[in-house]
This record gives sequence, C-alpha cells and structure tokens, in this order.
Amino acid sequence: MGMMRQYELVDRVRSYNPNTDEDLLNRAYVYAMRAHGTQKRASGDPFFAHPLEVAAILTDLKLDDATIVAAVLHDTVEDTAATLEEIESMFGPDIRRLVDGLTKIKKLDLVSKKAAQGENFRKLLLAIAEDVRVLLVKLADRLHNMRTLHFVPPEKRLRVAEETAEIYAPLAGRMGMQELREELEELAFRHIKPEAHSTITKRLEEVTEREGSVISAIEIDLKEKLAARGIQAEVAGRRKRPYSIWRKMERKSVSFEQLSDIFGFRVIVDQLEDCYRVLGIVHTTWPMVPGRYKDYISTPKQNDYRSIHTTVVGPGHSRVELQIRTDKMDRIAEYGIAAHAHYKDGRTTELSGAADESRAYQWLRRTVDLLAEGDNPEEFLEHTKLELFHDQVFCFTPKGRLIALPRGATPIDFAYAVHTDVGNTAVGAKINGRIAPLLTELQNGDEVEITRADGQVPPAAWESLVVTGKARAAIRRATRAAVRKQYAGLGRQILERAFMRAERVFTDEKLKAALKRLARTAVDDVFAAVGRGEMFSGDVVKAVYPDLEPEKRSTPEARGESNGKGWFELRKGDNLKFKLPGETPGANAIPIRGLGGDLPVRFAPNGGAVPGDRIVGILTPGEGVTIYPIQSPSLAAFDNEPDRWLDVRWDLDDKTPQRFPARIALNSINEPGSLAQITTTIAEHDGNIDAVTMVRPTPDFTDVTIDLTVWDLKHLSAIISELREKRVISRVERVVG
Repeated sequence: MGMMRQYELVDRVRSYNPNTDEDLLNRAYVYAMRAHGTQKRASGDPFFAHPLEVAAILTDLKLDDATIVAAVLHDTVEDTAATLEEIESMFGPDIRRLVDGLTKIKKLDLVSKKAAQGENFRKLLLAIAEDVRVLLVKLADRLHNMRTLHFVPPEKRLRVAEETAEIYAPLAGRMGMQELREELEELAFRHIKPEAHSTITKRLEEVTEREGSVISAIEIDLKEKLAARGIQAEVAGRRKRPYSIWRKMERKSVSFEQLSDIFGFRVIVDQLEDCYRVLGIVHTTWPMVPGRYKDYISTPKQNDYRSIHTTVVGPGHSRVELQIRTDKMDRIAEYGIAAHAHYKDGRTTELSGAADESRAYQWLRRTVDLLAEGDNPEEFLEHTKLELFHDQVFCFTPKGRLIALPRGATPIDFAYAVHTDVGNTAVGAKINGRIAPLLTELQNGDEVEITRADGQVPPAAWESLVVTGKARAAIRRATRAAVRKQYAGLGRQILERAFMRAERVFTDEKLKAALKRLARTAVDDVFAAVGRGEMFSGDVVKAVYPDLEPEKRSTPEARGESNGKGWFELRKGDNLKFKLPGETPGANAIPIRGLGGDLPVRFAPNGGAVPGDRIVGILTPGEGVTIYPIQSPSLAAFDNEPDRWLDVRWDLDDKTPQRFPARIALNSINEPGSLAQITTTIAEHDGNIDAVTMVRPTPDFTDVTIDLTVWDLKHLSAIISELREKRVISRVERVVG
C-alpha cells in the first residue's frame, strides 16, 4: 500500500468534521515530511509513512484537528532536528503540549527492570493525565507499530509485544476502547504465543466453515422476530478473536471443544428501553443459559461500557452469546474515551465539563492522584496492574456508596477502598447484614459494613490475602510503622539507661541537636536504629556529649553495670558496695513482658526463660531482643560484644498472666504407660506441653526432652519435684540452652 497523500488525510478529517482547519493539517503534513526527510523504518518504508498511518487510525476515532496534527508531528522532536519551541510558534501551545507529552512517553523504556518499569509507567500516566488525547495518539502509535512488528528484529519483537499486552492493551480497555484493545491483544498474542495463536486460528476456521450457515440463519431469524414486534435493530454476528478464546481456555481451563460461545451477536437498537424489549423477546424465544446474564446498562463497567449480555441456546442447539446495546452505547464501546471528545467551534476539543466527564477519565485521574501519593514505583505498578486486569465486583457501603473492586476482593480490600483508616482499624465485617469472615470473597451487589476498633494494627499476613494494590500498600505501611514503633520503644529504653549509666541527662531535645552527627533525620530514626541493633547506645551518648571522656565510665561503680554475667571485674584497691543485677533489678533495667508486650522479644531458642530466672537480653540487629537466663551457656558467644548486652527485668501484668517457655530433660524406665504418667503429671500441675522428643539409649531407659510453658520459676520447680516423686523416672533436670 502506498503512502497516504496529503489530500487523503484532509478528506478523512473533513468527512466527520466539516469545520476542520485544512491549512493547519497541510502545514503539519509538510513540516513533518521535511523534518523526517529520508529516514527509513525497519520495513524499508519512508519513516514519514508511520506518523501518517497513526493519524489515519485517529481519524477512524473521529478526533479533533489538534490530535491529528499531534499524531503527524509526534516523532519529530525525538527523531529529527525539530524543537518544541518551533512547533509552538508554528502550531500553537495546545499542539506543543500534546507533542511534548508524546515525546516524554517516547523516552520511557516501559519494559525494564521492575522498579524502573513502575517509575516509567507512572510517568506515562502522568504524561497522559494532563490531556487524555496524548493517550489516544500513543495508543494509535502503538497499534501501527504492532501491525508492522514483523519488520522489527526478533529479540526486540517479544519485548514490544509483552509491553503491549501488559500496559497498552489494558489501558485501551480501561479507556473503554474495545476495538483497539482487541486488536492490540490480538497482535501481541500472535508474537508472544505464536503456536497457540496459529492452532486456535486454524480451529476457528474449521468451525466457521462447518457452522457458518448457522450464523446467518440466526441473524435472519433474530431480525425477523424483532421486526415482528416492531423493533428496528441491526444484528451482526461475529467470531471471537483467537486471544479472547485462548484466555477463556486458560482461565476456565477448558478445551476448545468445551467452549460454548465462539460466535457472538451484537444487537444494536435506537432507544434504551428497546434493549430490555429485545432481551424479553430473546428469552421467550430461546432458553437462556443461567448465570450468563449480565446487565451493564444499570451498572456500567468502570470504563463506561454499557450493554446487556446474555447467552441462549439457539437453533441447532448452539449456544449463542448476545450483546444488546443502543447505538450510542456501541459508539462508546468501540471508541471509549474518544467518543467523549466533542467539538467546540469545530477546532478545539475538550473533555466536556465535570458532569459529562467519562468514568474512564475519572479512573485515569484517580490513578494519577494515587501516583502522586505513591510510596514506591513497584507498589504503584502492582496497584495499576491489579486494578487494570481484573473484572470488577460492585459493592455498597451501608449508606449506598458504590465501591468497585477487582474480582476476588475481600472485605479488607473494601475497607481500604473506603479509606485507609477504615482498613487499618478493621476487625470484622457484616455482608448483607450477616457477620462474615474478613476473608470472604465479595460478590456483585454485596452490602458491606466494616466493624472497627481503635488501636488496631492490620496483621501482616493480610498483605498476601488481599487483591487490591491499595490495600496491600497500606497494610505494608501499617505493619512497617507498627514494627518500627516497637523498635523505637525499645531503642528509647536502651538509650535512657545508657545515659543514666553515663550519669548524663537525656532529653529528646539534646538528641535532636546531635542528629547531624548521627547522620539521621529524626529522633525516632535514632531510637529505631538503636532498637534494631544497627546503632550502639554508646555512640549516641558520645554524639550528644562529645566531651565525655571514656575514663569517666571506667569504674564499675560509676557505670552501675555488670559485665552481663552477674559479677563485676574487681581491680586492686576498688572499694565496692554492689548489687547483682537480677536480684533486685536496678531502676534502669528494661522491663520485659513476654511476647505480648510492645517490645520485639524472643526467648532463648533452646530452653527459654521464666519469671524468677535472673535474665539478660541480647540485642540482635534487625530481630529485637532474645532473653536468656543468666546461667545460660549460650551467653559465652557474646562475650566480646558488650554493646549487645541489655540489662533486663521481668515486668509481669497480674491482670493478664502469661506463660513462658522452659525445657526439662528426664530419664525414664521403659515400661508400659511411663510416658502417660509423665504427661499426666505435667497436665495435672497446669503445665502446657509444646513438644516431646524421645531417644532410647538402652533397651531399659528412654531420654525424654519436653518443651513446656509455665507461669514462673516456682511453677516449674513444683512440676520438676512432682516428677521426681514418680517411680518410673530416674532423673529430671531443667535444661538451659
């Protein structure tokens, strides 16, 4: 096919816009032709043919002059000597802005490493959001590139096809441009999965040959039935595209033979009420297939798509899918957002006022708002991809506000869609008035009421259970904030005690003054870093009091601290009165509450610790504090890291008593029922057994190790002495790891 001539382009625009500015179009044609000169495309065609084809695709969408001109010029700034200033002086600021948006997009390499890809996708949407016409040109540009993709080197081909399938086709769909979306998907599918594409295409041709006559029979039949009731309708049968068939086979994991609806019919009528009359006639003529009826007229999809879908068992027992819509709905289904662009004085186009602003465009705006607050590009990409790809379920708040969510969404997603705070404080849900688990999958039309409780933190596990990017990002933020709060609390306690030992005053103000020296931006950052073990308390003391000589802390008396093993190093001549930590804990020991407190605490993995034990805390960077009994042999490993030792004490809450982990080792005589006696004794004494391991060193004896939880040391001792009374047990010891 030869290159489109100047007059052909003008004719195409004039056919739908009689007031077109022909002079503007001609100037753009000549300017771009000169700018591109002798450049060639991969196909060997003159490069200039490409912008013209893109402009031609946009004339099919009946777009305004500025958009057509931007299409003709869209590659000039990037690929030739042309400048934006020159374009503005020749074609005005509106067209300059469009070309600038397109040039920015052109620089993005969308298919790159994940983070960069998210960042680029974000820039893409920001470039589009200023003027949706930029998106229309970009989609047409992509469509022409996909149509000529076979000229591009194979290694680049797959990348472009994947980017089309992942980003541009869904965007076209989201903007309601079905035809464009389908062709983009189709072309991408051909390159990404060539075998699947050719197999399905072949099968489709066989079926059409076999059943082509049925199609025309149904068309005629349907038209006659409708005309008999006085309804003027266009009926058009069409075969589904290979891509949509393949996707259905994948999604429902069915074989080609099991697919019911390879043929679809569109019934297009004049008036909205005719849609429902057609539906009535169709359902009384042929049996409908249950579960396949969807009314997108009463609840349009988020991209403004409206139609009634139904499947009936037509003549010859073939299943027939019908889409019933008015002429206007059909236009929006094909052109989507482009159908909303309307003319003022025949030249400029704007998306009309807010009331008429299409929902697809509102979606774009909303997405862009999210971008503006977005934390990081990956989360953003995840968000848009999820939002883009799923079909919707429509749910309502008790006040009747419509919340559209992706298929598979839960009340947690719903809560975050209402407001981040609602999600963060959600503890329960009622669906249609009945209490339901927070992980129930929501259905179309559900009314969801969220029960909230203050001071809640969403469980981290929710992150993997929700389907919306917004919920996922918010849960991630909330759990990060909660964990950080724990570490910051621990860090503050560690620092208060470190300053006390150095006999210096500690205030947030003093710490603020030292932030620069510590290379942190906020006091909380310092607390969290100390709590995580990434920064040592001694360094913070030094930063706040640079004049503090280390000698000042040389005597244990001044330090008021032990070396962690419960004894002080004495030097000749020291005259000391001292308390051992753990006996009557000093005021500056960190209180430990067990696992439910607000500190990130764990107990020694081999043997635990229980109230009544004298204990030591060891700080592990990034993981919090591990509590060991003072006599634990594992402590020797930390001898050379004094900064990791924390002075800790028990702080028990009488109102909510808690169990703590301990381990005992027994040696029992092998006779029937000996293990039962052991476990019964522990149970009778209110001990909880977590794990039992048994080794039989000789035929007569068994070594048993039991992990149990008890209230405190007294409780543990009582259990041990009770076990020692048993005849079947020769030895019982507590194990300290």
